[in-house]
Amino acid sequence: MILLFTDFGCEGPYVGQMKSVLARYEPGMPVIDLMHDVPAFESKPGAYLLASLVVEMPPGAVVVAVVDPGVGSARRALAVLADDRWFLGPDNGLFELVLRKAETAEIYEIAWCPAKLSPSFHGRDLFAPVAARLCRGDPPDFIRLDADDVRRPDWPDDWAAAIYIDRFGNVMTGLRASQLPAGARLAARGRELPRLRTFSDAESGQAFWYENAQGLAELAVNQGNAAEILKLAVGQSITVLQA
Repeated sequence: MILLFTDFGCEGPYVGQMKSVLARYEPGMPVIDLMHDVPAFESKPGAYLLASLVVEMPPGAVVVAVVDPGVGSARRALAVLADDRWFLGPDNGLFELVLRKAETAEIYEIAWCPAKLSPSFHGRDLFAPVAARLCRGDPPDFIRLDADDVRRPDWPDDWAAAIYIDRFGNVMTGLRASQLPAGARLAARGRELPRLRTFSDAESGQAFWYENAQGLAELAVNQGNAAEILKLAVGQSITVLQA
């Protein structure tokens, strides 16, 4: 299958155009809208989000990941093979956490160029055709890269910051819940939040954090909007407090 992970939003023609290209190149291939509301222009939050979603992707999946404020510049177009899954997208750190957690990985620059390449829409003209060709066993020209050329060693394994806010106002962080100390409390803008199992364990209006379905620490308010109540935006820091 092909999975799409972008900051395009579902409005406008962008996702539809990518899907039309995929259907033309590889009709019948399942195309999954994984996310289209990745924080706009933000490859670092996108990297932590993408890595948290990999576990549910079947082997052989091809992920087209486009969060690309540098589109049309000299930035490279990457094809990453990590644990038998392909990831296609820009060289801006978007695949850093996927690479870091993979047992096996190969990194390539996409050397192929289509006859038509819009300087502003590589998702449609470059990454989508490459994804389709990979799925049918006809990969285009790739150039093997040294891993050190594309890595972001200064990014932490767990990022104590807000990386995504969903439509309910729940705030995902770049922290894996499994790596936090037992009984840890999280603090956001000076307000401490206890750990609870899930929403039904909190009183109405109570702020707390819990391990979400992707394994990340998430801030929430039962029947309320945590982002508004805690005045949080993507990129703002979260503090880990010992029990």
